[in-house]
Amino acid sequence: MNFPLLILIALPLLLFAIGVRIVRPTHKALIERLGKYRKLAEPGFHWIIPGIDRLFLVNMTEQMIDAEPQEIITNDNLNASVDAQVYFRVKSDEDSVKGSIYNVNNYKRQIVNLARTTLRNIIGTLTLKSANSERGKINKELHETLDKETKSWGIEIIRSELKQIDPPKDVQETMNKVVKAENEKIAAIDSATAAETVADGVKRAKIKEAEGYKQSKILHAEGEAEAIKFVNQAADTYFVGNAQLLRKLEALEISLAKNSKVVVPSGSDLINIIGDMAGMALPPVFRKSESDDHASYWKS
Repeated sequence: MNFPLLILIALPLLLFAIGVRIVRPTHKALIERLGKYRKLAEPGFHWIIPGIDRLFLVNMTEQMIDAEPQEIITNDNLNASVDAQVYFRVKSDEDSVKGSIYNVNNYKRQIVNLARTTLRNIIGTLTLKSANSERGKINKELHETLDKETKSWGIEIIRSELKQIDPPKDVQETMNKVVKAENEKIAAIDSATAAETVADGVKRAKIKEAEGYKQSKILHAEGEAEAIKFVNQAADTYFVGNAQLLRKLEALEISLAKNSKVVVPSGSDLINIIGDMAGMALPPVFRKSESDDHASYWKS
């Protein structure tokens, strides 16, 4: 094959291969021709004229940058080590993609510098204690400032977060001692409260027990008084002037309580009194003959 003809065939193929550009779905691209913006390249296949056109890729995904630790003097003259992270992305419209390339030189570095300056301005007005307790407020102010300043860059600030606000080592040790002492104080108060609660419960239980014992004594005394009253009423009814008969009845009561057999003379007044108290005449279990002194046998 003729060598010049081979060159004529190979040269266009080589130029075509050199000019092929593939844009991934996570990116968009700007195409310049002779230093002048030509068009926005969407994801997919593109071909540029080698040596004449240039293609600049722009990442459209969410990205994170670290603002890098820095020493910031707080309002109470303490050196705090502060670090933050910023999450952002380039907006997908053409003007925003152009802005990220043409309106700022290296937007990542610029965001880092802007975040560091903003943190110094915010934390410099706060004490170390308030800076640690107001992280949400600091994050919000940092986000608003970054979002406002980067609008012309085609950047959207998604969120910003403080990673750390660390005081000097000696201050940190003092703060740890204060926290430990406070925790010990709270634990001691809780322990004392629990002991007081237990003591109060024991006290109430003792009072309830004493009240129950007192009530049982009262009821027992009332029962004895009622029994004495009934005995006195019976004595007034059946035994006025006859103390000997009362003693016999008491002896009979004791014998009956033990399920004993008692022999009572048939003509005794004791039989009549027992019958009156029971509300009926007591039948004899058996009787002896007349020769047995007319004695009646009663069985309980």
